[in-house]
Amino acid sequence: MAKTNINSPVQNSWWQAFIRRPEFLTLSLILVLVTIISAISPSFLTIQTLFDLLRSTVRLGMFALGVLLILASGGIDVSFTAIGIFSLYATTKILLAVAPNAPFIVAFLIAITIGITLGLFNGFMVDRFRAPSLIVTIGTLYLFHGILLAFIGTKHITTLPAGMKAFGRANLVEFVNGNNIKVALPLTVLIFALAALLTWWILNRTMMGRAIFAVGGSVPIADRLGISVRHVYLFIFGYTGFLAGLGGLMHGSSNRLANPFDLVGSELDVIAAVVLGGARITGGHGTVQGTILGVILMVIINNSLILVGIPSTWQKVVVGVIVLFASGMFSGVFSKSK
Repeated sequence: MAKTNINSPVQNSWWQAFIRRPEFLTLSLILVLVTIISAISPSFLTIQTLFDLLRSTVRLGMFALGVLLILASGGIDVSFTAIGIFSLYATTKILLAVAPNAPFIVAFLIAITIGITLGLFNGFMVDRFRAPSLIVTIGTLYLFHGILLAFIGTKHITTLPAGMKAFGRANLVEFVNGNNIKVALPLTVLIFALAALLTWWILNRTMMGRAIFAVGGSVPIADRLGISVRHVYLFIFGYTGFLAGLGGLMHGSSNRLANPFDLVGSELDVIAAVVLGGARITGGHGTVQGTILGVILMVIINNSLILVGIPSTWQKVVVGVIVLFASGMFSGVFSKSK
């Protein structure tokens, strides 16, 4: 009787696909969580809950897309939240003082200009001193936030410029459900989707995307291949600043509030989402699809576990366990794929 070859290509094809696409693990975790939460709380599977989850992905997702590029290049950035809140608060103050009735496009241009400028400063410092980006961005996190609080303002602004208020109220879909509750999907979800598409195009269809992964693989080898590491650093940090500035502006407009103490402190949630999406801290790997799945997983954990009776104080524990489990799985998968 012929023995079954357990190492045959046909039988192991699913495992090979898993090795090449570690975000499958993240998708599996999402499906398990959704199944468990839905079984315990059937109200979870509603359009209202779906829209709430999509709304919650925007802020985390905008920051995560920028962090993806930094991790793919072999670096770590923790200053993006400071850039986001600096851009939001400074833009709000400028418009209220100069043009409170200006359209949202003016706020958009000011916020992304501030974000890109601060991001380029990060890139310049990392390239100039060839210091670890984690150390540099820890410094700029405190620098940017300190400048904001010391020189721009510390008061909450609840009366936003007209353009920002109008943008915060704009919805893609809006209706009243059977319980007479208004359900809406905000415009910010579409902007996040466009930002994800742009990031995917950069990483997969441009020479800069190839250069980012090459630098993440090995800076000396990238240098020998003729890749300008300086241009890569300036681009990825400038692009991260652009996304952070836009993300901060959308966050403030949606909440109808410019709070200079907001956002800073949520850096680890964003980095965890990107790592859960399959990106490696050592660089050279990461996908937009995986990052979005990681963001969705984090949002489900942070926003939905209360539905199954898990106290909010335990959510960080759940996140830590899942990150450790996923990191161990990714490490095993990658080592076996070599």
